[in-house]
Amino acid sequence: MKIALAQINPTVGDFTGNLAKIISANQRAAGSGARLTIFSELVLCGYPPADLLDKPSFLARCATAVDELRQATATLPTAVLIGVALPAPAGSGKRAVNAAVLMDKGQILLEQHKMLLPFYDVFDEQRYFAPATSQRVIELEGERLAITICEDAWNDKNFWPQRLYPTDPVEDLMRQKPTVLVNISASPFWHGKRDIRRHMLFTIARRHKIPVFLCNQVGGNDSLIFDGSSFGLAADGTLLAQAASFREDIVMADSATPTGISPMPSGSKDDAESEAAYQALVLGTRDYVLKTGFSKVLVSLSGGIDSALVTAIAVDALGAENVLTIGMPSQYSSTGSVDDSRKLAANLGVRFETMPIAGLYEEYTHTLEPLFAGTRPDLTEENLQSRIRATLMMALSNKFSSLVLTTGNKSEMAVGYCTLYGDMAGALAVIGDLVKTRVYALSRWVNRNGEIIPQAILTKAPSAELRPDQKDTDSLPPYEVLDPILEAYVERYETTAQIVAAYGFPSAVVEHVVHLVERTEYKRQQAAPVLKVTPKSFGMGRRFPIAARVQV
Repeated sequence: MKIALAQINPTVGDFTGNLAKIISANQRAAGSGARLTIFSELVLCGYPPADLLDKPSFLARCATAVDELRQATATLPTAVLIGVALPAPAGSGKRAVNAAVLMDKGQILLEQHKMLLPFYDVFDEQRYFAPATSQRVIELEGERLAITICEDAWNDKNFWPQRLYPTDPVEDLMRQKPTVLVNISASPFWHGKRDIRRHMLFTIARRHKIPVFLCNQVGGNDSLIFDGSSFGLAADGTLLAQAASFREDIVMADSATPTGISPMPSGSKDDAESEAAYQALVLGTRDYVLKTGFSKVLVSLSGGIDSALVTAIAVDALGAENVLTIGMPSQYSSTGSVDDSRKLAANLGVRFETMPIAGLYEEYTHTLEPLFAGTRPDLTEENLQSRIRATLMMALSNKFSSLVLTTGNKSEMAVGYCTLYGDMAGALAVIGDLVKTRVYALSRWVNRNGEIIPQAILTKAPSAELRPDQKDTDSLPPYEVLDPILEAYVERYETTAQIVAAYGFPSAVVEHVVHLVERTEYKRQQAAPVLKVTPKSFGMGRRFPIAARVQV
């Protein structure tokens, strides 16, 4: 059977737009001779719908959208498999089910519910959905299809050293003698995720000697980025079809007469990871801005590496004409920082304007002088500069209907080296899931074919420039030390003792970093949404109390 994998970019709640994309993709697949077009998990309503699932009107619209799609595809020779949320059976204790619906020639052939409902990291499906109590194989055009939904294929005892669920839906379906296994997914991107998916399903195909087809969502929704990367495997694990990453695509494969293809070539592993992270951030930025109804963004250019990388991402996401960059030098800003910002803007073709803040800073400090009498200048005055800049950026945002992109990285957010209501103010934390050393790696990748980010920005010592001769290392360990500690503690939950043993860093340094992470939770919970590109990002996937005294 000729199968089309149609990875499209849905918008949560946009039933009209999502239906149009599905119908158009299915017509293209039909024109290429496909007998079945497979779409991704919850594609009809968008993923993740979150608390929209608690609204009866939302679930009712899901049901009518299924019927509209059934009617729209009734005259085509191509069956359609889509994901959608539907009302849960009475007595289940939940409002909704996560369903895969197979329709052909105007008839609903199968409504299969998701069985394994993840409740970790960014996933909270047990909050909303009732799990399937049974599964069945369905026949189409001589093939017996075993249809699974995302997590249903992520519990293979032959792949995972520790399983999260007592049952394996794939193993159970195999007892019904299917000839094709299908998995519809909304699997978010993070470093290494594409390889895990491929190896996991390769193991299933080889073990059960069955072709496997995965269709994964593509696009950004709030903090989550979906890479697509849909693929088909023959029963021996041979690659039959490979869709693009980070863009919509339709690919074809034949389950009956499989012909293998070669994987897309890639360069070094480091370059491949940098490219993937960069493209993910471009996609996530574009979709966040456009799906929230905006088209233009603002970036505060400091002359540093973080704002430079954010600007490059914004230009690739939205076009130079939709990016306005602002330099706001103070009396502590170096001439080189302004010049470097201007050169970056010229290289990227974006407009660059300056608004010096030294005068405003003097006015603020003069106003505060009576209340500050008898105190010495400290972090208060440093943070005041950052908050002045934030006020100006938000004024421009209001005036020109442009979203402010914040420029803080994961290292800074982790230890609180950022100013609440200052440089943290904005709509989206584009690089908030990149530690500083990764920021440099992606910036070097941006310059792989020539200088875009000026070399002076890449080589200067990082500095907030909020006091004379300030350097980040005045307050923090070098990033080559800080970042491994943060990745171990924040992403892998390793203890202080484990980190010291693994890296040989002084215990006092590790304990200090851990203390900074723990005391800064209140800042992170007021931060802009962070685009997720690692297994554990700040935001919806990392939930810690603010009022706590952590002693582990």
